[in-house]
Amino acid sequence: MVVQSKHFLNTAPSLVLDSLEGLCAINTQLALDPIHRVVYLADQDRSKVALLCGGGSGHEPSHSGFVGQGVLTAAVCGHIFASPSAGQVRRAVDLIDNKRGTIIVVKNYTGDVLNFGLAKEEYAARYPDKADRVKFVIVGDDVAVGKTQGSIVGRRGLAGVCLVYKIAGALAQTGASVDEVYDIAQYVSSRLGTIGVGLDHCHVPGTAIPDTYLGANELEIGLGIHNESGHRRISPVPPLNELIPTLLDMITSTTDKERSFVPFKNDGTDRVVLLVNNLGGLSELELGGVVAEVRRALDKSGIKIMRLLSGSFMTSLNMPGFSITMLLLPAENDTGTPTADFILSLLDDSINTPGWKWSSRSVPKPPSVFSSLPTATHAKAWSASLKAPDVDQFNSAIERACRALIIAEPEITRMDNIAGDGDCGLTLKDGATAVLEALSKNSISGNDVLGSVITISRIAEDAMGGTSGALYSIFFSALAQALAKSSSSIATQEVWCTALEAALGRLYTYTRARPPSRTLVDPLTAFIGALSSGLAAAVKAAREAAEGTKDMEAKAGRSAYIDSTKLKAERVADPGAWGVKVVVEALAQ
Repeated sequence: MVVQSKHFLNTAPSLVLDSLEGLCAINTQLALDPIHRVVYLADQDRSKVALLCGGGSGHEPSHSGFVGQGVLTAAVCGHIFASPSAGQVRRAVDLIDNKRGTIIVVKNYTGDVLNFGLAKEEYAARYPDKADRVKFVIVGDDVAVGKTQGSIVGRRGLAGVCLVYKIAGALAQTGASVDEVYDIAQYVSSRLGTIGVGLDHCHVPGTAIPDTYLGANELEIGLGIHNESGHRRISPVPPLNELIPTLLDMITSTTDKERSFVPFKNDGTDRVVLLVNNLGGLSELELGGVVAEVRRALDKSGIKIMRLLSGSFMTSLNMPGFSITMLLLPAENDTGTPTADFILSLLDDSINTPGWKWSSRSVPKPPSVFSSLPTATHAKAWSASLKAPDVDQFNSAIERACRALIIAEPEITRMDNIAGDGDCGLTLKDGATAVLEALSKNSISGNDVLGSVITISRIAEDAMGGTSGALYSIFFSALAQALAKSSSSIATQEVWCTALEAALGRLYTYTRARPPSRTLVDPLTAFIGALSSGLAAAVKAAREAAEGTKDMEAKAGRSAYIDSTKLKAERVADPGAWGVKVVVEALAQ
């Protein structure tokens, strides 16, 4: 795969500070120390315990996006993927000095642990009377790193740290002591498991474009948030319903000797907080699909989701991937631990930060099940009976046209990637596939031409969607109306000519496209105009019109928004017009 390596910035070295200034413009409760790159609460309540986190930049909104009342009091920001220095951390500790104490929360990475730890020790040396009021929490929630491999350095810190400081920050806001806040942070940290998966690594601004070793149909399980190699690679990329159970097992397994980090019982009593995290480059559409599949898998395994969070919490710049974090809540009969209800109440506590994503603050409801509503029954909407002259030939022609569209999808997609938005090929393929299915069920048949046209219209609306789907659906609906007016019982060429001309006229009332327009209207109009001279002549006219769009300036459609000189230089045909050409050529074979 090709890593996205272009970025919007002034310079790579200025990016972190520019971003922090932007954050402070958004969140007016923040102040910024630009020299030390510390973001902190401008109006801190110094009668309450403060929380400090930080690390290398590139993981936004972590951690600066979580500075606010009830979460972090300050965040220290290093260069991209580089730990802040001990001097930066010392400055942050001084900025949030208070009467109750400070909890320093860090992800388990060597640079973070060393630099934040050094700052803590230096603070204790300078202020021995305050030494016991600064506590240190190291969060390591990655389950990709096995116990043998991580026996010295421990597990890496990932998105689970966000749950630690959200819950601990809420407790601090109540006026709890530094020991109480520390204890709950440690408890939550001990009950976390996270696994990440990516389709490729990210690109760090200002660095050379990497030659990624992940193939076009390959993913990596357990890759780190700094481009570290993962646990293993899989090819081809499996569907989510195969991938997700594998990932969840790495968190919940109690038989894997290299893992079993979190004490799941797997007996139907486990309750969790689920966090599905976007690693930076995943679309919201895909992330929603991941959430749905994780939920299905957990429901099937008997693990109850008490809260569900989703979105970008801990990213890795533009990495196309996601991570799954589970916080195992205490069992109802656990003693000497905070209760599940108490932890959930802290997680649900309202906060005011731009980074924290909305959640329902409730147990997710079961997936919606649509009740069996009474369906209105209608008599057959048309009384005309119209049959193809040769039923088998009609059916074969429809099948040929559909299969031709499916074969042509890659080429039409290539054209649309240049001249449109890239979806035309797949849209036509979806429609063709649905028509083939209807044909196999005799919903489309030459025995009922009118009913077949109506079915195709509905398929265009439901299976295709978008602009193409609407145009095709309108055209075939109008065609059905015109065919229904025919006095003939056989769909002759004369019947088709009359009905197609009427359908085209009706289509013109919904689009401004007129030949030459560089749209599907060009070959469609040419075909209908020449059909009275015979099918071969009509196909020839449609082919020439579609070919002609290669050198034509767009007057309608998506191509009208694209630089015309680029289209002419590429000499790419309009994808919609090409689709019409493919259909009529196949019909005439």
